[in-house]
Amino acid sequence: MPVTHTPRPREIDVEALSRRLEEAVDGEVRFDAGTRAAYATDASNYRQPPIGVVVPRDLDAGAVAVAVCRAGDVPVLSRGGGTSLAGQCCNAAVVIDWSKHCGHVEAVDVARRRVTVQAGAVLDAVNHVLAPDGLMVGPKPSSHPTCTIGGMIGNDSCGASAQAYGKMADSVLRLEILTYDGVRAWVGPTGEEEYARIQAEGGRLAEIYRQLRDLRDDTMELVRTRFPRLERRVSGYNLDQLLPENGFNLARALVGSEGTLVTVLRAELAVVPVPAARSLAVLGFEDIFAAADAVPAVAAHRPLALEAMDETMYRLARAEHPHDPALRDLPPGAGWLLVQFGGDTPDEARERAEEMMRELSGRSARNDGTPPPTHAFLGDPAREDRLWRLRESGLGVEAYPPTGRQTYEGWSDAAVPPARLGAYLRDYDRLRRRHGYRESALYGHFGQGCVHGRLPLDLHTDDGIANYRRFAEEAADLVAAYGGSLSGEHGDGQALAELLPRMFGEAVVGAFGRLKAIFDPRDRMNPGKVVHPHRLDQDLAQRHFYPLEPRHTFFDYPDDHGRFGHAATRCVGIGKCRKHTFEGGVMCPSYRVTREEEHSTRGRARLLEEMVRGDLIADGWRSEAVRDALDLCLACKGCRAECPVNVDMATYKAEFLAHHYRHRLRPVAHYSMGWLPLWAALAAAAPGAVNAVTHLPVLSRLVKAAAGVAARRELPRFAEERFTDWFRRRGASPSGTRGRVVLWADTFTNNFDPRVGRAAVNVLETAGFEVLVPPVALCCGLTWISTGQLGIARRVLSRSVRALTPWAEAGVPVVGLEPSCTAVFRSDGPELLNTPQTRLLSERTLTLAELLEDRAPDWQPASAGGSAVAQVHCHQSAVMGYDADRAVLDRFGIRTRVLDSGCCGQAGNFGFEREHYDVSVACAEEGLWPAVRSAGEEALLADGFSCRTQIAAAGTGRQGRHLAELLSTALSRP
Repeated sequence: MPVTHTPRPREIDVEALSRRLEEAVDGEVRFDAGTRAAYATDASNYRQPPIGVVVPRDLDAGAVAVAVCRAGDVPVLSRGGGTSLAGQCCNAAVVIDWSKHCGHVEAVDVARRRVTVQAGAVLDAVNHVLAPDGLMVGPKPSSHPTCTIGGMIGNDSCGASAQAYGKMADSVLRLEILTYDGVRAWVGPTGEEEYARIQAEGGRLAEIYRQLRDLRDDTMELVRTRFPRLERRVSGYNLDQLLPENGFNLARALVGSEGTLVTVLRAELAVVPVPAARSLAVLGFEDIFAAADAVPAVAAHRPLALEAMDETMYRLARAEHPHDPALRDLPPGAGWLLVQFGGDTPDEARERAEEMMRELSGRSARNDGTPPPTHAFLGDPAREDRLWRLRESGLGVEAYPPTGRQTYEGWSDAAVPPARLGAYLRDYDRLRRRHGYRESALYGHFGQGCVHGRLPLDLHTDDGIANYRRFAEEAADLVAAYGGSLSGEHGDGQALAELLPRMFGEAVVGAFGRLKAIFDPRDRMNPGKVVHPHRLDQDLAQRHFYPLEPRHTFFDYPDDHGRFGHAATRCVGIGKCRKHTFEGGVMCPSYRVTREEEHSTRGRARLLEEMVRGDLIADGWRSEAVRDALDLCLACKGCRAECPVNVDMATYKAEFLAHHYRHRLRPVAHYSMGWLPLWAALAAAAPGAVNAVTHLPVLSRLVKAAAGVAARRELPRFAEERFTDWFRRRGASPSGTRGRVVLWADTFTNNFDPRVGRAAVNVLETAGFEVLVPPVALCCGLTWISTGQLGIARRVLSRSVRALTPWAEAGVPVVGLEPSCTAVFRSDGPELLNTPQTRLLSERTLTLAELLEDRAPDWQPASAGGSAVAQVHCHQSAVMGYDADRAVLDRFGIRTRVLDSGCCGQAGNFGFEREHYDVSVACAEEGLWPAVRSAGEEALLADGFSCRTQIAAAGTGRQGRHLAELLSTALSRP
């Protein structure tokens, strides 16, 4: 009998279930509100807080967790990267997160081009292992830094590379599966001999195979006639894989079942050679419809990938990243096809692209006089990668358009036969306009007829949701009329499953129910998805949701309509913050160490969203769950720049801490290190004595214990003479030919590393500037900001802004030497004070390298030569960037290798704090410390005081140097 409804579960004793899981499972069992909040949503429109979460330490432990749930008749949801867009990765179930511990690559067979992996293995990590052998997994969705192999199997993932290598089902050779009732087996193609062996062994597995064969025989002709003949048919179950012509392939039949049939433990995959050479041709058309019309002709040239984007996406990308050089690589047009070719040599790849462009131009001239497409051939792998990343960024740049309404998933991956794509898009565009969804982008994998695009849905009000339902039903009918698939990539989940009868008919959907009943007759595997689904307008996260806005906030949140509640719900679940270190970037250092969802930017954002929702987390600013999730946030600001929707967790953390500790005792480190500028000013009276006290063995231990500093950290030494005192004693700077510049002595430069300031004076004066230094110490308030003491930070920052405003109004640039402090003037300051003076200071503040590039571009010192390894401070990476520094180093002839391994782990007070020391060191071991140990004769370039502190802690005896020191030394050479 098919599953036609979900049987009511027994009343769940959550405490008893949690206790049984803790006793039986080797892993982490979490039923707390914070964890449930982190897993309540995926990247879709839906929200279903889980019963609890289990993070097994190995596959066997995960199987035990399923057995405990079976004993209690409790629903189960397997989860990988949690990036699902249709709601299939959130459910009122026990979530088993395989991604933390169960992600090993177990075997690579290079000769046979096969790899065996555990379900929790992340795609990019698998490809990282395969890369030395010149192999890769064929399908590569845009979520490749985050998605797991198990999730790709559950979704039948595709990506741009599916044009050449097919869907995930085409890569699956065998699967090790676990049924809800405890059958564990490897499955794959099943010939007569294998089928006979299984039947001879008997038991539950033999029963499953008998029922599957009966289902196949009963529905054979139905499947052959009603399944769309479409490469991108992702909707529904893969009943076609059970047909004799497909080898009764149970493994491939289970691909795309979204965790509703079995739990996938391991997979044996076919892998493909990495193309030796690639080329990218870009074709420009008068609109996206003309681009779609050209797809069959382009696809006939068998490209590796055939992608598209329209003018709306171009405009959104330009608004988000106006200086992105990839935008300049698009030829004239209002719709584009990005066509990638492969070859054994660069010349072969290029010739294939040129042949396609010649043929397309000739076809246009021969036919109806339609103007041939404009075209560009990039010929540079770096430029090609930039443009490809632009196309992959679609979801992020669409989510919050600068003008217009926020967009959502809901109808974002339908696929139709490529030959009918142009006609379908015109009809679909009319449908969008009729429902008021005109302002949305169209892009996607046009080579296989798959169209992406978020929509400006109103999911808050009943009327808006009713309009969404009508649109979805009409869109489903339209796709079915074109012989297409409701899902061409993202899966059915909850968003589309209700509409499957419109695509397949009731008889096929009934067959899906029979398949479900064979594996999961009580509907406990990810219930409410695919078979007997929840309604598409049920469980919507935004329905009647208006965040609880605090009466007062410290930051202004200019990109969130001035509302903290909007900022707290900004994350759309893409999960880019869950990258591995080898992939580069800064975000998210604590997650890279712990691999905990709650320590990713996304996980923390989910807790903040639940806080302003007031349901799972009902204690608002006083929430200990939110505090604990934010505790390991290094406030690196990496997410501000690297998150596709620019979540700024450092700011949110500071805001939360300000309210959480209002009128309450704070952690001791907030007083010892948060008030560092004050202690530094006091220490300036007798720095030698203070250093003696803080570095004598017994006294040092007492000071560290009292200050909350890790015993293994060495306290920084105060300078014998502050930079401001040295400059005052030295006398005024001579008049320069390039005008005046204010050199701002931040707390760290002034009190700990005045040699950096002295070096900067030498560089600036040699370059022709008159250097001015404020006569009194001016602090930006950074240490108070990072510890959430924002009232004090405002007062301190206001004082410094007042002191610097006369120079800023006179057009004198202000040079900051400490990146984190410079970033306060550039970014945090205007958002914390929001005054004309603060905004003006933000515009006037430059790094040393920016000043030399902007105000002294013609200064050409003698080439210094040499080489350096550069650790870019996280705040510089996020706010100012490093392009100017690269240019200045090139000007000096210094060969520089810029590390791309993330945060150093020190992060101001974070790395000093007793509770954070282990994470801080683990961050350093992710990239910085290995680089320091292998640096050889290369100079260690690190502008950040924190970065230099962490370099010194590596135990090699090497010291980091500021750019100013490196340049000053070069100038002094004969």
